[in-house]
Amino acid sequence: MNPFTQDGPKLGNQFSDDLAMQNYLKRVLSEKMYKEIEPGLTHLGARAANEILTLGYAAEAYPPKHIPFDPWGKRIDRIEVSQAWRELERISAEEKLIATAYERRHGDLSRVHQFAKIYLYSPSSAIATCPLAMTDGAARALELYGSAELKARAFSKLTSGNPDTFWSSGQWMTEKTGGSDVSLTATVAKKVDGKFTLYGDKWFTSATTSQMAITLARIEGAPPGSKGLSMFYLELRDEKGNLNNIRVHRLKDKLGTRAVPTAELTLEGTAATLIGTEGDGVKKISSLFSITRVWNSCCAASFMRRGMFLARDYAHKRVAFGKKLIDHPLHQNTLAELEAQSQGAFHITFRVAELLGKDELNTATENDRVLLRVLNPIVKLYTAKKAIAHASEVLESFGGAGYCEDTGLPRLLRDAQVLSIWEGTTNVLSLDMVRAHAKERGLDILAKEIQNQLEKISESSLPALGGIAESIKSSLDTAVAMLHKIEKSGSDALEQSARELAMGFGDLYAATLLLSQADWELKSFGKSLAHLCAERLIRAPKQPPVSLLSDRQLASLIQL
Repeated sequence: MNPFTQDGPKLGNQFSDDLAMQNYLKRVLSEKMYKEIEPGLTHLGARAANEILTLGYAAEAYPPKHIPFDPWGKRIDRIEVSQAWRELERISAEEKLIATAYERRHGDLSRVHQFAKIYLYSPSSAIATCPLAMTDGAARALELYGSAELKARAFSKLTSGNPDTFWSSGQWMTEKTGGSDVSLTATVAKKVDGKFTLYGDKWFTSATTSQMAITLARIEGAPPGSKGLSMFYLELRDEKGNLNNIRVHRLKDKLGTRAVPTAELTLEGTAATLIGTEGDGVKKISSLFSITRVWNSCCAASFMRRGMFLARDYAHKRVAFGKKLIDHPLHQNTLAELEAQSQGAFHITFRVAELLGKDELNTATENDRVLLRVLNPIVKLYTAKKAIAHASEVLESFGGAGYCEDTGLPRLLRDAQVLSIWEGTTNVLSLDMVRAHAKERGLDILAKEIQNQLEKISESSLPALGGIAESIKSSLDTAVAMLHKIEKSGSDALEQSARELAMGFGDLYAATLLLSQADWELKSFGKSLAHLCAERLIRAPKQPPVSLLSDRQLASLIQL
């Protein structure tokens, strides 16, 4: 008797094996910059497939614990995290996941370099990217609005590349009265002798083992609503390690992100420092959200890539109905669709990273800034929803093994689900898009951006791209006409259609970016498959591709 044992999927170097990522970076970066950063990305790609991945599994196997009392009954509210979780944070500092953006060695392309690192690190890290995203957001807020004292004390630590001095930050907004609707914030800030103390409940606080947090509170006597809120900085513990008048009630029992210490807590006279001026907290804290939403998008795109890598490797190993999965045309088609969705999410996310870098270093045009403001919510909601569906399809491609926790595969789906909730739900972000459009005609600017890119492609001497460009243009014309028709029907009609508009423009822009990438690749290397991904993104649901792909093309596509 020779019992059969199925080999599971294996990961290779997450940078060296990702030709799509390499080609994108070669297009947008100078040859000198690419050569400079490539060794570091290769090194991180190897760590992501080995050391970081092992630590990620260990961190999830030993989730955080809340210890409310010491053995003698003294209230301590200590949150214990695993050694693996602490090591993941140290690695994030070593790899300069935050510092890269603020050292700005590569000017306005420093954000692209940073997010390339995040893209490699994230899916192996048990969502250690959650506190890191808030750390980056806090760093940007302090860089823009913090006093000299806060910059010296906190900003320098948030942006440190030394694990021994690095700080992470929480972002404590959510209260029982409202999640995304921060205007209902009930936390009160009392001012005595020029110093503030905070009182109130925070219902969902991630990064409760960080050294500091950014939060909103209403100073006594301030008006209700958003205009009465101010932004505050607080440190969780004093020099002796005692909590800063913070009472931890419990850790959240969550569907996913199980290694992330997320708590309910009460501020009971917590010492805090005002950031900016009184009453401008919502405006000031938007700088933080602008950062964390891009992290959310990058994590979603990286989850999709990880699922694709695993499904592809498994398809070369698993035999069903007489041949490997990779040799079944229908499975080839499924993997090709997963590849297209993954590449689309990658390109649209990194386009926002490009714009973010330009905005921060004042190299952006006014059109760039409007484009960033309208794309920030679109890309976050688009990639989050795509990641959930993508993870579900990936699990299905493993059959029953995809449903068993000990394979590690269900974590892809459990963790992906939070991405449509963190940093604003799909509906909230759709309304943000509507506001950006109403204020600055953001969707019209986006449509013009798509049109300009398509015109450059149409002028190309590469006829293989022409038909796809025309299909995108036709779909864009339909989308713009529909947008303007909806606008004439009133604000309720626009709000009602906001999700569909966001997802539709997301698909169109992702396809356009892929086509631009394909144009460059064909001119540079004489071959490209990015246009096949673009073709899949723009076809109507349940419709065949614009031009049917042969089995050989499909097989080539999933070999990327």
